[in-house]
Amino acid sequence: MNIQKRMLEAIEEELQRQVARLDQPRTKRFHEMLTYHMGWTGEGAGAEATGKRIRPLLVLLSAASFGLVDEGEVGKEIGYYWLHAKSAAAAIELIHNFSLVHDDIQDNSDKRRGRNTVWVNWGAPMAINVGDALFVIANQAILDLAEYYPSEVVVKVAGILNNSCLDLTRGQFLDMSYEERNNLGIDDYWPMVGGKTSALLAACTQIGALLGNAGEAEREACRLFGWHLGLAFQVQDDILGIWGDEAITGKSAASDLVEGKNSLPVLYGLGKQGKFAERWAQGPIKSDEVKTVAKLLEDEGGKKYAEEISIKETQKALEYLDRANLRGEAGESIRQLANMLLKRKQ
Repeated sequence: MNIQKRMLEAIEEELQRQVARLDQPRTKRFHEMLTYHMGWTGEGAGAEATGKRIRPLLVLLSAASFGLVDEGEVGKEIGYYWLHAKSAAAAIELIHNFSLVHDDIQDNSDKRRGRNTVWVNWGAPMAINVGDALFVIANQAILDLAEYYPSEVVVKVAGILNNSCLDLTRGQFLDMSYEERNNLGIDDYWPMVGGKTSALLAACTQIGALLGNAGEAEREACRLFGWHLGLAFQVQDDILGIWGDEAITGKSAASDLVEGKNSLPVLYGLGKQGKFAERWAQGPIKSDEVKTVAKLLEDEGGKKYAEEISIKETQKALEYLDRANLRGEAGESIRQLANMLLKRKQ
């Protein structure tokens, strides 16, 4: 069994253990709402519903990449062990899912990974409470690190996680407030995606390195790797959201234009003040004109510009990954994972 498979099994077990805090006689239905969202129960439950667990995997791989041993070595009196970091990995995934539950309400999205969203099944008030519970349990999970780590390390991890949560809310605020503006430029894009996408990925790799007992320079390189990984991933997602192959991406290439998403290619196109910007200013784009509008944007350089930025951010991410000097099977695995995320087919 390779290290990623071992870690994913440990992550799922730890997530279920943490969420079980609500598995009490009076709150069993509440607990079921959380297990439904996490992909474990209800119609369509399974691997497709849980997602890939990329974020907690980054935590554990980062922790294991600094000369540490695997779970078969637990008990030896040397170093830290990636299994000891599993509650932090679970916390990161719970924060991610808290944000998804609330995003679905704010965006009025009725589907998540092919299933009804929580608010559709139980109403928005209950769904808000589900998101709140995931957030609280995440913070409780961080405190479980105290079983294996000194209190000062636990406090540092909690600080990193909570700062990333604040960044998440900043990014979400910008995303929602941008919907009311018609004067956005590319400079407005980076603070939004930095908060919504990069902040939590940077926290994953930074927390993992900290729990792996990495040096300060290595921790900073890990943080910057996660940050630029997030930026590159988001720009690629923007490209796929307009020109992607639905059969490969699993999402409609029409959705981003129809929804009026302020993605990087769109903001570039608006800045050119050409035919694309003229059509954008006329009001919502309809499904039957998506191909025509996407072609306008491509002809005006929106796709090429976003692809160039994606390449630059990918190079930065991989450069910081090299500086982090990750080692062993886990180090190789995190590099493979990064390449998989950064080289998705369109």
